[in-house]
Amino acid sequence: MSANLGERLREVRKRRGLSQRELSELSGVSLSLIRKLEQGERDDTRLETARQLASALKVPTTRLMAEHAEASADAETVDRWAPVHTALAAPAELNSIGEAPTFEGVRDALEAAVPLFSHDRFAELGVALPPLLRDAEALTEADPRGRPLRARLLELTGWLMTQTRQFDAAEMALERALDDASDRIQGAATVNTQCWLLLRRGRLADARELAAKWADDVEPRMSRATPAELSTWGWLLLRLSAAAVRDNRPGEAEDALRLAKSAAVALGRECTPEDDFLRTFGPVTVALKRTENAMVAGQPDKVLTLASQIPADSLKPTSNNRNRHLLDVANAHAQLRQYAEAVDVFQKIRAGSPEWLPNQRYARDVLGRVVSKRRTLTPEMRELADLVQLPV
Repeated sequence: MSANLGERLREVRKRRGLSQRELSELSGVSLSLIRKLEQGERDDTRLETARQLASALKVPTTRLMAEHAEASADAETVDRWAPVHTALAAPAELNSIGEAPTFEGVRDALEAAVPLFSHDRFAELGVALPPLLRDAEALTEADPRGRPLRARLLELTGWLMTQTRQFDAAEMALERALDDASDRIQGAATVNTQCWLLLRRGRLADARELAAKWADDVEPRMSRATPAELSTWGWLLLRLSAAAVRDNRPGEAEDALRLAKSAAVALGRECTPEDDFLRTFGPVTVALKRTENAMVAGQPDKVLTLASQIPADSLKPTSNNRNRHLLDVANAHAQLRQYAEAVDVFQKIRAGSPEWLPNQRYARDVLGRVVSKRRTLTPEMRELADLVQLPV
């Protein structure tokens, strides 16, 4: 968050002719926090809170904040993934026994690694990924056929680094993946992940502009569009919508969501083009993102109503979109003081994705709200608090 947040907040509030108390009543943000921000006693706040203030003041969120990134990975996480960072930055070289990697070998190894990504098997990826990155680099230097393989591997690595909040490594991997992209659809798929990275870094304007530009560039003719084209276009629109709703631009967010829905309707079902789990798209995906937008807009009742209409259980337990959706459901329950229901949702996520959950700052925030409202914790709550590394 910009160090000038308090000054910006005070300036806009005065331009709107509001007292601090009136702003508190309109936004739902505590009067004490508004005072601390404006007096410089606090120089940061959560993105959710900044959006509430911006909404009450009728300005984009970015008018108040320059950037609000999620917390980067802790030192322990960075150390755990250090071999991956080294492999990303290393020059092309032969493997340890002096044999040059082959196209077939790298292709097969990459295919074998994809389920590790899609099922959030982070411990196994920590072992398998460094040699695979080195082999893909060496292969591409010797054989042009390796370039699409390297592009795909770098895109997956960038997605993984974003997932685990290692944002600088993610940016490096995704920039290289985009440079290697063999066609505009593969490039747009990489940009989709770049937009997600920008969102997690709080760069809302950059995410909006990048998603809008590429969505315009790859917009297909609906009458003859392929599943890959519809999925790619639809996902870019979903990223545009996500950035817009966080920047307090609800009309723009809804327009992008409406266009994404048209792509989903054209597909008619959830589709995974080229067997790429990152491109899975369809009516359910759009419905999940509509629910996410409702949560960002502070509408927990609407979240639970929409969630009750989504066949989310039809998605794989380790689906990243499903898990993110369930965190929204847990958050809605928590905001409505339905704490037991929120904990039940956390247990559902934990059962399917135990390695995914600890890497989610959002999970920590929601569970922290639940724990703070309980006088005593059940054993399940204590276990979950330890899992998401909730501060004691």
